[in-house]
Amino acid sequence: MKIIPYSCQSISEEDIQVVVAVLRSACLTQGPFINQFESEFAKKVGAKYAVAVNSGTAALHICYMALGLTTGDELITTPNTFVATSNAALYCGAIPVFADIFLDTGLIDPAEVIKHITPRTRAISPVDFAGCPADLAAIKAIADRYKLKVIQDASHSLGARYRDSTVGDCAYSDMTVFSFHPVKPITTGEGGMVTTNDETLYKALLKLRTHGITKENLINSPGPWYYEMTDLGYNYRMTDLQAAMGSSQLKKLDSFIAARRRIASQYNDAFCKLEFVRPLGESPDCESGYHLYVLSLNFLKLKKSRAEVMVYLRERGVGSQVHYIPVYHHPYYMEKFKDQPKLAGMEGYYATALSIPIFPTMTDVDVVTVIDAVASLGG
Repeated sequence: MKIIPYSCQSISEEDIQVVVAVLRSACLTQGPFINQFESEFAKKVGAKYAVAVNSGTAALHICYMALGLTTGDELITTPNTFVATSNAALYCGAIPVFADIFLDTGLIDPAEVIKHITPRTRAISPVDFAGCPADLAAIKAIADRYKLKVIQDASHSLGARYRDSTVGDCAYSDMTVFSFHPVKPITTGEGGMVTTNDETLYKALLKLRTHGITKENLINSPGPWYYEMTDLGYNYRMTDLQAAMGSSQLKKLDSFIAARRRIASQYNDAFCKLEFVRPLGESPDCESGYHLYVLSLNFLKLKKSRAEVMVYLRERGVGSQVHYIPVYHHPYYMEKFKDQPKLAGMEGYYATALSIPIFPTMTDVDVVTVIDAVASLGG
């Protein structure tokens, strides 16, 4: 039986052929497609600079490093995210501090952010969720007031808009991070990107992704072969294979987002009639890219557990997933952060959340299959 996954990549023959062309070229990595993809991406989102890396996690890590986060510093973020957002702070020796979320959107609550600011706070990393940006204007106002930096984790929201801003233009952040994992709005297999309008941060990011090595402003240059390592960086480079695929995928971003929004509209129309389900809210300041479509289910009314609902849907050809397990629920965080309290908004959201299929290549039959399966939960 065919199972419709909660998400999957959308790869065309054009994507395949551009990768094949790179395989037949002289450079598989550190070649011309990296600069091309970065330039096209920066132009698409309206940022001055873009730095391609090999994962969204690497993008977060070099952002935190570029800001100089170090042992004892604190970074405020949300527990409703993949662990990479907070893990990357731990890589720097910094301490992730979790602020609660809005129950109806899954997004970080700016009022909760303020409660967690201390003299050790250096930065805020709001996480866009399910395709919708956080309340970026409120976050930026807080950051400006307390002289903090903002790293927007936009791994879910490429192609979305916030007020009059395109996600990635850094109108409300010092740096914005994207992921190109296969389920994200566009994919390079694995990969990530940082955008910024700050030239100093841009140059730092370039070095940090390549072992901290530079050929500029050398202390001692005996010849054209020479380079120097001036910082402790990492091998976070993207390959030309990935960059070429990214450029090809980027051309289709608008159509991908339009397809996601069309499916979401069909879901909204169908599920608003069901008493046991409530779709995740879309912020009024946001035009969501619908990276995910999340339902809040009344399991008591359904007389089924979430696990039973997932099995029930799968038996009817519909895959599902939970986004996310609160970061502080993971054993590592429970051990290292024993005093972390459970957050009411996060716990309430997590208790009812279930992501159902949404991706650009879903057929009309797929969409009807999902709608019918969810509706049949009520008997």
